[in-house]
Amino acid sequence: MLEAVAGWVPGRPVRNEELPAEWGVDDAWVRTRTGIAGRHRAGPGVSTGDLAYEAARLLLPGDADGGDDNRGDDRAGAGVGTGARVGVGTGVGAGAGEGFLAADASAAGAAVDAVVLATATPDHPCPGTAPALAARLGLGPVPAFDIGAVCSGFVYGLAVCRGLVGSGLYDRVLLVGADVYSTLLDPRDRASGVVFGDGAGAALIGVGGPGDPGELLAFDLGSDGAGYDLITVAGGGARDRARPRAADGAPAREDTYFRMRGRAVYQHAVERMTASCRSLLTTVGWDPAEVDHFVPHQANARILRAVAQRVGIGERRCVTHLDRVGNTGAASIPLALADAAVRGRFRTGDRVLLTAFGGGLTWGTAVLRWPAVDMRAAVPPERTACRPGPVTCRPLNSPTTESPREGKEHDAESRPGRRERAVRRTGRGDRARGGDPRGR
Repeated sequence: MLEAVAGWVPGRPVRNEELPAEWGVDDAWVRTRTGIAGRHRAGPGVSTGDLAYEAARLLLPGDADGGDDNRGDDRAGAGVGTGARVGVGTGVGAGAGEGFLAADASAAGAAVDAVVLATATPDHPCPGTAPALAARLGLGPVPAFDIGAVCSGFVYGLAVCRGLVGSGLYDRVLLVGADVYSTLLDPRDRASGVVFGDGAGAALIGVGGPGDPGELLAFDLGSDGAGYDLITVAGGGARDRARPRAADGAPAREDTYFRMRGRAVYQHAVERMTASCRSLLTTVGWDPAEVDHFVPHQANARILRAVAQRVGIGERRCVTHLDRVGNTGAASIPLALADAAVRGRFRTGDRVLLTAFGGGLTWGTAVLRWPAVDMRAAVPPERTACRPGPVTCRPLNSPTTESPREGKEHDAESRPGRRERAVRRTGRGDRARGGDPRGR
């Protein structure tokens, strides 16, 4: 079951007005084509592991620190306390950042048995980034490994973590989705430069029972390697290094920048995520009108709208965060979940549909019930924007016009009464989609 989720974005936002003049774009141009108003960029020397550490430590007791001083400069304090800890960092220079968290109070102080990191921008080709992350967090010799499913990585990671817990191998797994795409972007590539941002999101996956809040009900995962060249970083891997050398003996290296064939990716993303959502909703017996919240990978606004419309989910039930952070890769879904949670958008037991698409090609969809999250803040008031008393908090510099229950008010579409349908878990198809009678 999902126990907690947190997010971290580095530095201050880079607004559309601050994009390079040579790109020839303005705020209206970018918003119209992508729905993005700003994105965050990691500072010099700051890596994926650094952002993953900031997001993950929000979920761990106190100020988790394994004693490793080899960190980037993008560090800033986050609120701490029992239950939910919501905060906004106020560091200086490259050290500023925003952190936000929603947690089941019962998860506070709980031991972590394993670490899974989903990323397309690891700190090094070898070794993986997850073991170093576990060490920095002071988790000891726990198993730790990376997942390379690009923007689908967090959904793939949820399925892997659920399997690790559901099998009885571990009681609690830390899942992190983190990417620093700014390290891969060609400074001349306007199309990618306006879209991608840097960030990290983290979640705790633990043991639960059928029907429990936070239950991860089922998954639908897929890939199509025939489209591997649609989203690529061609250089830097074994295939690049195995290329024949040039006549002068110098290595003939591939392009080391991120490249994406936008039109083809748009078509595949919409088709694959739509089909995956429809298939999984059928598996768990949910009508689209019964979905309380739809949280797609935050690629761009056009893709989000197209998938939601095809699945049959109205705009008010779509959770979006990309307007403020852009496309953050594997971090986009946990960042959107954490942001929506601190805004008071979710209620215990709400039905949530997640879907993602990324390079590979890969795609994945998950359905879950929102956990019993305690949103009372325990952070200094100057660090948050809160209402007095037992409060619901939101990150600073966020819009103030959003209703705490925006998105819960459904569209004009009719909605059947709330009823629990038995999840069909017989047959090969259900096993492939991850049905688990234990509800883990």
